[in-house]
Amino acid sequence: QVQLVESGGGMVQPGGSLTLSCAAPRSIFSISRMGWYRQTPGKQREWVAGVTISGMANIADSVKGRFTISRDNAKNTVYLQMNSLKPEDAAVYYCNGLRSSPPYTNYWGQGTQVTVSS
Repeated sequence: QVQLVESGGGMVQPGGSLTLSCAAPRSIFSISRMGWYRQTPGKQREWVAGVTISGMANIADSVKGRFTISRDNAKNTVYLQMNSLKPEDAAVYYCNGLRSSPPYTNYWGQGTQVTVSS
C-alpha cells in the first residue's frame, strides 16, 4: 500500500506560520501531481493547493497570498508553507498524489492536524 507521510502539523496562534511536509515513494512522486486538501468536522474535504510534476502551482482563492505549495523532486517531498494563519484555517490537512498517467490513481496521506487558536 502506497503511503504518503505527512508531518509539520500542530498548534499555532492566529497570524502564525506552519510548514507541512509530505514524503512519497519516488515511484509515485515522480509521476504524480501533488496537492493538499483540508477537512473540518461535518464538512467536505476542500482542495487547498496543487503542484504539477514540472512545478506549476495552483492555490485556492481562500488561501491565496498566504499559502505556498512547492515540491522538491530530489527529496520526493511536497511542502505547504502556511503564513498569516487564521482560525478558519484550522483543519486536518491531507496530502494527495494524483498519478498523471493511467490509471490516474489517487493517493492519500493519513492527515495532520492544524489548530489555530490563541
